[in-house]
Order: sequence, then structure tokens, then C-alpha cells
Amino acid sequence: MGGKIQKSFHSGTIKKTITIKASKDKVWRKISNIVGLPSWLPDVIKTEYLSMRKKDVGAVRLITFADGNKIEEHIVAWEKGEYFTYVATEGLPLRAYVATISIKNKTKTSTQLTWQSYLNSQKMSEKEFLEFLVFMGSFYEASLENLKKLLEK
Repeated sequence: MGGKIQKSFHSGTIKKTITIKASKDKVWRKISNIVGLPSWLPDVIKTEYLSMRKKDVGAVRLITFADGNKIEEHIVAWEKGEYFTYVATEGLPLRAYVATISIKNKTKTSTQLTWQSYLNSQKMSEKEFLEFLVFMGSFYEASLENLKKLLEK
């Protein structure tokens, strides 16, 4: 056997949840500022609007990472105080990336936040895709830990 590794399309999902000792309003205020990412996403140096709209469906942001990579994301669903969903249209080695960040009251003084996504890869080996999923999962975890620290100050 051996020879060339078969490259094909792969789908996967990521789901990470964290409990933050802060009110739902406080958490929503932070996450709904869709260009406020440099304060809690690792290696993000800049996030800017590409749209006149700043919130809700139709808002578009461009995220710039320390390595120069840029990702364009469009908000496609928005329920104030509950969740928003966005799709990445450029900048990832994927054909599809759809993610939702949602919040709900855990107790009177804490909020549960869930970040989940669906990914469909460009042509890559299964091993490459699984490594990318692990990378994205650890990126979500690190981001959520940062968010928790910020909001629990």
C-alpha cells in the first residue's frame, strides 16, 4: 500500500460550554460587541466592521490574527440576549463554517455559554482535518477561559 494520501472533504462539529459567574446581561454585552474580540480571543490583533450594521443579521466583521491571517464573518442569526450565529466566508481552510454562541441563565448569578460550530473542510486528509478540529477546539477553550476571567473580575 502506501502511496498518495487520499484527500477528500470532511465534516465535523465542535461544542464547548463554560459557566461564567456573571449576569446574562453582562455576558451578552461583552459577546454582542462583535468587534471586541482582541480582548478575549488568542492571537487576534484587530477586528473591524465591513458593514454599516454593527449588530444583528447582516453585520460583517474582519478578524486579523497575529500571523496575518484574516477571516471574514457574517452574522446570519441574532436573538438579543440569547444567541447569535455567524458564518465565515473567507480565511479558513474550509468550504463551510457556521458557529453559534448562545447563553442561558445557570443560576441567578451565573451564565452558561455554549460555542458550537459545524465545519466542512476543503480537500485534506482525514488526519489533517482531525488535527484542525483539535486546534479549533483548543482555540474555543482558551477563548472561553479568557472570557470567563474578564467577566469575573
